[in-house]
Amino acid sequence: MAYVPGVALLAALAVGCSAGADSDANGTDSKAGTPTVTPAPPGKYLTLPAPCRAVPRSTLKDLLPGAAELPGDQQDKVFRGSAAVTYDTDRKVGCSWKADGPNATRSLSIDLERVVSYDPAVSDDDRADTVYAKKEKAAGLSASAPPGPPDEKDKKDKKGEASEGSGKAKDPADGDADATDSAAPSPSGSDDASSGEGTGGTPGSSSSPEEALPSRILDDLGDAAFLQDLPKKAGSTAQHHTVSVVFRTSNVVVTVRYAEQPALVTQVPDGRELQEKAQALARKLAETLSE
Repeated sequence: MAYVPGVALLAALAVGCSAGADSDANGTDSKAGTPTVTPAPPGKYLTLPAPCRAVPRSTLKDLLPGAAELPGDQQDKVFRGSAAVTYDTDRKVGCSWKADGPNATRSLSIDLERVVSYDPAVSDDDRADTVYAKKEKAAGLSASAPPGPPDEKDKKDKKGEASEGSGKAKDPADGDADATDSAAPSPSGSDDASSGEGTGGTPGSSSSPEEALPSRILDDLGDAAFLQDLPKKAGSTAQHHTVSVVFRTSNVVVTVRYAEQPALVTQVPDGRELQEKAQALARKLAETLSE
């Protein structure tokens, strides 16, 4: 039987192990053909602002006129706001304010959600767009069925049917977000407001103060945005009117809610004013996030 010195045996084993390691390091094993997955880019925002300091005091004075009539300490308490309960301030924050005035109570709240995708194939922005789209659908404004040949065919067919009636007639293909945008110049917006889910417009004369533009998609705010107008009666007594503006900028989804509850049954909130002020605040928040 041949004798192999111990030193020679150890040298042979070392050479074998080294060869195996080189093979793995150079990727020559059975996984050599596996493609490299490039992770989706992260969202623009890594943190969220302090919500109760996100709205300037001057803006709060305009949105909550009743607070200006309060004594100093009470006024400061109103303007400090009440932070929403949250367990992860890097992901979701909110704040609310409320002030009672002689004619009405006005309330304001903002919510900010930073969306993070844990799927390397899906970007934070895309995940945030999904979150936003669910809110848009819940508001009854889910625009936009995906484009494609069936939709185009339906559009042509429905336009053909509408051409037999009056010219401005019902073109259902324009009925979702585009219709609400095109209806914006109309003071009453009665047809669109009555057809939109959740708008709840109260019938009345065209000059009634609560008349406002209907819920609609907004084209000039963030990456995507909509406004939901919710006038409704509190039981059978006073009117209560809420306007919500929701927008997405990169991987952050922001919701602004602004509401008025009149003190008397005979008073009706000014829906147009509520909409204008809610949109103005939403734009300020979008600018703050972009800084």
